[in-house]
Amino acid sequence: MTAKFDPFAAAPAQMKSWMGTSLAVAGSLEPSLVALVEVRASQINACANCINMHTADARQKGETEQRLYLLSAWREAPCYTERERAALAWTEALTRISEGHAELERARSALHDHFSKEEQVKLTLMINVINGWNRLAVGFGLWVEPAAAKAMQAAA
Repeated sequence: MTAKFDPFAAAPAQMKSWMGTSLAVAGSLEPSLVALVEVRASQINACANCINMHTADARQKGETEQRLYLLSAWREAPCYTERERAALAWTEALTRISEGHAELERARSALHDHFSKEEQVKLTLMINVINGWNRLAVGFGLWVEPAAAKAMQAAA
């Protein structure tokens, strides 16, 4: 890992806890959906580290190049399910919440149509987790190669 500042060295107990929470939340939804949420939020937040890490992980789990390449234009691409579209709309609405709440109601409506109440909470937690990682990575200049990230996850 390279970093301008290493949060894992500065606060190891908290970062280990954060990693554990992140893994638990990610494990509560289907991996393909988690991957799309992780990549889309990271694109919005311009987090090169997370885009690199999560696209590599998504490919390893069977995600197609087409779906990864089209993710920034998911509304126009026919290769996403209605459930994925609802998750992506919710991801964008929450990630861009500081820009206004205009999209929030539409996204919430689609969310209700495709996710149970429990899944809505799990998805919202997942969006919060990836936005948190984006802020850690961008804020501290983190760069972790995907193989090193896997080792860090295993250690947590």
